[in-house]
Amino acid sequence: MHYLIVGSSHGIGAALAETLRLAGHTVTGMSRTPGESAVNHHTAHDVLSEDWSTVPVPESLDGLVYCPGSINLKPFRGLKDQHYRDDFEINVVGAARALRHFLPALKKGQSPGVVLFSTVAVNQGMPFHASVAAAKGAVEGLTKSLAAELAPTIRVNCVAPSLTNTPLAEGLLNNERKQESANERHPLKRFGQSQDLAQAAAFLLENTWTTGQILHVDGGLSTVRT
Repeated sequence: MHYLIVGSSHGIGAALAETLRLAGHTVTGMSRTPGESAVNHHTAHDVLSEDWSTVPVPESLDGLVYCPGSINLKPFRGLKDQHYRDDFEINVVGAARALRHFLPALKKGQSPGVVLFSTVAVNQGMPFHASVAAAKGAVEGLTKSLAAELAPTIRVNCVAPSLTNTPLAEGLLNNERKQESANERHPLKRFGQSQDLAQAAAFLLENTWTTGQILHVDGGLSTVRT
């Protein structure tokens, strides 16, 4: 199988690239930064650019994963219009742009799957998440709409994680006190690791009877009270 990961150089994207590569798949990675990704071919590209005309499209793809996102946590009174625009651009428009560009290749794939990323904050209301939760809520809407429109050829699913130890979340986990607090918030008493989400994304890519689903991989935070 040939999978393409947008945002493959760090965090969940890099962990997923390694997982898929070790399973014997071909992985193509795209990122704004070169990084060290376990991919057979790596294209450095500004994934937020409106011009994708120079990005090569493979003959066929069996899956696409869009990993770029944002953690823009501010009190509602401090959020400006541009914050909402920026979060929507990277999380929703960026995903739609990538999928539109590679759609012809996906249509030629073998039971192709698309995986997007949301957040536990859509399902579980959290303070200071207004902008990013609004954008990720749109990602979940995009997931279900496209799952309906692209069926039965292309499957579209979404992973909704809680706080995960990635470069994007570094400021939330950069000392022992913050880490202990994050652990205690989760019923499973630990925050997420990139590999937790990589395994979930790999499942959604490979399971050919799953589409239109929001998979909550969040240490039980969205559903369990202890």
